[in-house]
Amino acid sequence: MQNAITTLQDGPGPRTGSLAGVSAGIARGVCRYLAAAGYGCLLETPLRSGRRADVMAIGPQGEIVIVEIKSGPQDFRTDRKWPDYREFCDRFYFAVDQAFPVALIPEEVGLLIADRYGAAELRASARHPLPGARRKAVSLGFARLAALRLQATLDPQAPHGLL
Repeated sequence: MQNAITTLQDGPGPRTGSLAGVSAGIARGVCRYLAAAGYGCLLETPLRSGRRADVMAIGPQGEIVIVEIKSGPQDFRTDRKWPDYREFCDRFYFAVDQAFPVALIPEEVGLLIADRYGAAELRASARHPLPGARRKAVSLGFARLAALRLQATLDPQAPHGLL
């Protein structure tokens, strides 16, 4: 993903609105960054563990990336579920805005700095390839969820399973 790094020319701007607004802007920038690298993204992707990945993406070669968005230091300090995501991806990242104290983020994970316009990879994620059976299950779940979400945009009244 190194060749898809963008610079944050506009910066995150002043913090306005709710933390959900900050997270939404970070998610948008992360998805733009990943899309530029050839990844397809889904937000709020449910995992078999019962957790939800903020951003899950699949790359052109089938690599699976999960990005956990942190809107501020308190959000990071109170959330200890992130190690559970590693069993569902090849690479794991945190994404934060430029105001976030990045020293809080553990060195063993990737780090993206993002705003609503894009993202930059501050630290690469180590690659931990998924076992074949897990990769197949995660990939099929991703594809099915993407198809159900697309179908829901075409026919909002139809039953769509677990979105």
